[in-house]
Amino acid sequence: MQAIRCLVTGRVQGVGFRAATARRARGLGLEGHARNLDDGRVEVLARGDADGLAELARWLWQGPAFAHVSEVALEEAVPTDGAFASGAFTTG
Repeated sequence: MQAIRCLVTGRVQGVGFRAATARRARGLGLEGHARNLDDGRVEVLARGDADGLAELARWLWQGPAFAHVSEVALEEAVPTDGAFASGAFTTG
């Protein structure tokens, strides 16, 4: 099991980005969360198998229909982080 943290920049708040990300992540069998940051970005923290994480990372560049993504900064995360305590993918 691996984990990633992605910071998504662009028009990503107020366009259903978190909900769409959660649906996509759940469909890929991932755990974690998508949450708005005060600076206008969305943070995505996800844990699961490498293929699912890679697919989610690719999808983040697209997002839902009304989003406009200008950057996705990706880094490895600690798979045992408390953000994964629920065992599901949530929005916050």
